[in-house]
Amino acid sequence: MSEINSYTITVFTEDQAGLLSRVVGIFNRRNINIPSLTTSQSSDPTIHRFTIVVDVTKEMVIKLVAQLDKQVDVLKAFYYDDSQIVHQEIALYKVPIEVFSNGSEVEQLIRRHNARVLLIEPEFVVIEKTGHEHETEALLQDLKKFKVYEFVRSGRVAVVKPMEMLNNYLATLGSSEEN
Repeated sequence: MSEINSYTITVFTEDQAGLLSRVVGIFNRRNINIPSLTTSQSSDPTIHRFTIVVDVTKEMVIKLVAQLDKQVDVLKAFYYDDSQIVHQEIALYKVPIEVFSNGSEVEQLIRRHNARVLLIEPEFVVIEKTGHEHETEALLQDLKKFKVYEFVRSGRVAVVKPMEMLNNYLATLGSSEEN
């Protein structure tokens, strides 16, 4: 039996209503959890991009990508392991303004985590941290010693280290249509 690894799946689609539900349904039918899902415009403004993180076997990720490719509005889907991508997340932490009144401890904590103060209000401060999930989680754990009103983390955003495979795929489609 294969071992379970973390994979990042990128799905390039037309921007159609209801497509998110169909894409997520593929994972739901297989009872696969999605720890992270983000959507955005791709480098081509007419193409939408889903970035999905799953923890599955290699055989399962291959099946998932094949099933995603069969969807009508999906142009192409690819999968990558962490060594093939550059990825980040962003996290926001809302903490009471009072945590800054007892010395420079929180200030030093923010610097140590390479975070920054994003907003200062009379009752709270919003701190921003960009990094991998374990880095944003580490800052959360350190800030919990002081109190955290709110915490939110985005899903993974990722680019592949080699040239974006969609560009290569679309180029092959264009050359095959010319023949």
